Amino acid sequence: MVKFEWLSTLLSDFENEHVLIRGSSRLLLSPAHVVHIEIEDWQPCLRVIAKYPFRWCAMWAEDVPPENLYIISACYEREGGYFVLLTEVAHDQPVMPSQAHIFPAANRTERHLQDMFGIVFSNHPDTRNWTRHQAWSEGEYPLRKNFPVAGINVPEITPPDNHYPFFQAQGIGVYEIPVGPVHAGIIEPGHFRFQAVGETVLNLEEHLGYVHKGVEKLAEGRDAQELARLAGRVSGDSTVAHTWAACMAMERANYIKVPERANMLRAIMAERERIINHLWDTAAICNDVGFSFPYYQLGRLRENWLRTNQKTFGHRLMMDCVIPGGVLMDLDDDEILAHVKELHALSQEVKEIEAILEQHASLEDRLVTTGILKPPLAAQLGCLGYVGKASGQDYDVRNDAPYAPYDQLSVEVPVFETGDVAARMQVRLKEIHISLDLLEQMLFKLPHAKGITTDWTLPFENAEGLGIVEGWRGEIITYVRFGEKGKISRYYPRDPSWLNWPALELLIRGNIVPDFPVCNKSVNGSYSGCDL
Repeated sequence: MVKFEWLSTLLSDFENEHVLIRGSSRLLLSPAHVVHIEIEDWQPCLRVIAKYPFRWCAMWAEDVPPENLYIISACYEREGGYFVLLTEVAHDQPVMPSQAHIFPAANRTERHLQDMFGIVFSNHPDTRNWTRHQAWSEGEYPLRKNFPVAGINVPEITPPDNHYPFFQAQGIGVYEIPVGPVHAGIIEPGHFRFQAVGETVLNLEEHLGYVHKGVEKLAEGRDAQELARLAGRVSGDSTVAHTWAACMAMERANYIKVPERANMLRAIMAERERIINHLWDTAAICNDVGFSFPYYQLGRLRENWLRTNQKTFGHRLMMDCVIPGGVLMDLDDDEILAHVKELHALSQEVKEIEAILEQHASLEDRLVTTGILKPPLAAQLGCLGYVGKASGQDYDVRNDAPYAPYDQLSVEVPVFETGDVAARMQVRLKEIHISLDLLEQMLFKLPHAKGITTDWTLPFENAEGLGIVEGWRGEIITYVRFGEKGKISRYYPRDPSWLNWPALELLIRGNIVPDFPVCNKSVNGSYSGCDL
């Protein structure tokens, strides 16, 4: 029996388009249904999908040399249900239709796949490279199996990637402002190219990927434990969420059941990660408009939480605490009581700071109506997390497609319609209180079972899994396939920033140049999460 009624209707519509569905339409890549089609049916399927209010989620490819083909998978969501459209293209003719006209969120991912595999997406609205570096030559594609992880004839010093063809605007009074790719402070490289008249921004274009880490390639040949460590470094501020998604994918592939206590501890760490980042983002938004008091106070609260992490989990960011089959650290009764006490103290202090923020007219003047992302645009881009929720998008995996232990909890989802910087800050503040409430529930509901890990066994060759969790920036989707002897054959992590970064280009238009820093901070996409 199909769980989601829309899937049955979708399959019927595919048949009406004379689409050939290969294998069983009930095939599962848990929790997603998989629809396997011929490449010539890709375009008809897209026409069907376009009729529904589907949300485009992710897309990945795999090189299969023995069969001389690439397997391409695209993931979609509706009403909390996921399905994957899967097809193949031949090595000697790797061409398929682009989805970017229908789903703008697919734009950069398709360009990434073109740069990494050499797959050509016909009729793509933007044919420029996205992840093309000077460390490899034209015609070389790093995610093909025959490309070595160390590269080919790599220069001692890689030439700068400074030839990206940015959009050019001309006219009386129009000038350009280049920002980056190297920034002040410790943030990672990213280039922002403005066209402006006076102080008004006409257009902003981003170019990311200046520090290509090779994560997807580095994953090949690793075992489960090594992949978990790598996943925790996709985006360091989301180390718990990315590791959880990777472990969830591997556990589903290997039919490993995680102990209930371990799942609860994972969620406790994930909510602590959410709070830490929301505190710091709110502080930074205030600081970007010259309001230093909440910057220092929220920074102080964040530091206290980081120190508690260090004391109870062994790492300030809780890195490497989530492992395949469970978690590395447990909480004893005294630590649980200390955490509960800390929750109450933080809740009270945040409320006091919120009252100050609400009464500060100058802050309101800078944040309200600044950087507006209208709900229809947010829906079109598939925006996630606080960016989407501030613009009318209520999707939250914990609520809409709950996984353990959230399937035992009620998760409130704060949603605003104004879509400005103020709304993105308000979502963060509300989520802090929601997370505090969830943490208190989980700390008191921690199962008494002693086990916090399940023994890992070698998975079958070609076993695959999908991990979907709600990180603090929004939905993270991770795909894993195992090869021989339990080694990773393919790892693909989709950070929410892939879908949130494009929103910055739209919401800054018509704003003044001095408001760019606070607009940028209100989105706070991860450079690292997109620079795989």
